[in-house]
Amino acid sequence: MDSSAAAADRYTYSPRLRWQPEVEEYFAAAYGRDRFARISEALAHPSCYSCIRVNTLKSSTDAVMQKLINLVDQNGICGGINCLEIGQQKGGDKTHEGISLVHKCPYPGLDNVIFVQGSGPHVLDYESQPEQSVKEVIVSRKCAESVLRGAQVYVPGVLACSAHVEKGDKVAVSVAVEKPADDSGWTVGITRGTVLQGVQSDVHYEERKGLYIGQGITAMSRSGIFRVLHGVAVEMTERVYRLPSFNDVLEGEIFLQNLPSVVAANVLDPQQGERILDMCAAPGGKTTAIAILMRDKGEIVALDRSHNKVMDILKLAAEMDLNCIKAYKLDALKSVRKINEAGNVGITDNCTGATVTLGEDSDNCTGSSTKVNAEFTKAGEDSSTTSVVQTDDQKPDAKRYVSKALLRKNLRQMRNGPGRNNCSGGRVENSKGFLPNSFDRVLLDAPCSALGLRPRLFAGEETLESLRNHAKYQRKMFDQAVKLVRPGGVIVYSTCTINPGENEALVRYALDTYKFLSLGSQHPKVGGPGIVGSYKLSNQTYNEEWLTEQEAELVQRFDPSSSLDTIGFFIAKFDVGQKGD
Repeated sequence: MDSSAAAADRYTYSPRLRWQPEVEEYFAAAYGRDRFARISEALAHPSCYSCIRVNTLKSSTDAVMQKLINLVDQNGICGGINCLEIGQQKGGDKTHEGISLVHKCPYPGLDNVIFVQGSGPHVLDYESQPEQSVKEVIVSRKCAESVLRGAQVYVPGVLACSAHVEKGDKVAVSVAVEKPADDSGWTVGITRGTVLQGVQSDVHYEERKGLYIGQGITAMSRSGIFRVLHGVAVEMTERVYRLPSFNDVLEGEIFLQNLPSVVAANVLDPQQGERILDMCAAPGGKTTAIAILMRDKGEIVALDRSHNKVMDILKLAAEMDLNCIKAYKLDALKSVRKINEAGNVGITDNCTGATVTLGEDSDNCTGSSTKVNAEFTKAGEDSSTTSVVQTDDQKPDAKRYVSKALLRKNLRQMRNGPGRNNCSGGRVENSKGFLPNSFDRVLLDAPCSALGLRPRLFAGEETLESLRNHAKYQRKMFDQAVKLVRPGGVIVYSTCTINPGENEALVRYALDTYKFLSLGSQHPKVGGPGIVGSYKLSNQTYNEEWLTEQEAELVQRFDPSSSLDTIGFFIAKFDVGQKGD
């Protein structure tokens, strides 16, 4: 092979997804070796289209589609896509470019979904200056996964850079993927700030083969990249995958969401006036989808154990003008309120106290705003049990007592300045949990191994033990969901992983443990059937049971290697019968 052919082979994008050997054997047993190889290859590449969910309470699908077509024709959201080229390839002229890129979802029951087409993988020419060595930047794996989805290269993601790189230079961008280490673990093998020589004797030269994701123009010099803490390091000009960018596009009217996630919300089939629980709701995509399906009539309780993530849910709900969503900070594993704690409290009384904010801009924060009389704000540090009077603006005559410890906590928040949501002292409501049988429908989009997300360039961190631990955690959450849903209600369980232990095995557990549960038919039905059979680990007692043929037809499994070109995803719908005492 001559030098030019070798260079062309090196400057490509052909990653190989690494797995732990025992995990690879497990998945090969579940899928078959050839199918799993195709899945692994698909996971390392992004989908070639963006899925847009329309907020039909603010606009119509046709109106949004026309706006997107106009934006594409103006090259406003193409993010590097050559619209003219794509239009001509499809036999269109200038007036039909947008239509060739923007089209309605072809699957029945998803009338509020629009697809915007991207393209790739593209073969790029990195050696545009034959007499000079290619200047390069190596980024971290997580940075590269974002770049493959359309992001720029930001400073924290840069690991290494060629010498003498100045602002405005053209650079080839490649990714450092973990590789086996001497201690049987994994290592990137590159220290941040490493200088790349750009010659074959360079220790990192050969390992770049097949890992080039595009090229761009540096926004700062090499010294600047490794001196500052944030900012864009490289503006990407050519990408292996060219996908549209939707930054600040039709805010409130659209939401960028993976197709299986849209399907999961529709499968729940929420009805107006119902009380719905979204147990692991952040960042709020499925929560807002459910609210729109209910026409914002009813009540949706959205939970997350992170303060900032609850704020994100509320922010998204406000952006979409949705009023039926109530978000609380609560660990889903503690979502069932114990009967002896409930006392005479009503079902909807789940808050642990009013929200207190002391910042002048408190109107910008979500939650009840209770101002504290100025004379009480200088609480003594040694009087944490002393109470002070508060007055609610909306009820001037109403007074209650709050500890000075709580006041001091809020004062510290104010002194620390605005948080990530630009609210001084912004807080969210906590919940003590909810009474059994208090929801009509429950969505459990469970925390999982996320082995279905794309693009994924490394999967070696997962072991059989860690996969089993994910499954144990999900069973505990499912037990909570079963207690919270009323007889005659519905539970929808979903994950974004390809692991049958977190999918089919959970369904097997649910059906064997709770005889009043049965698998319900799903609409819309877009994905394929589940996995049938079982898996027994050699030389161990562990045996994992999956589904029967009939049960497998009632669930939905989204295969990333299929023509659907989605992330890996799983959905099961359970109808709840009469519960036993």
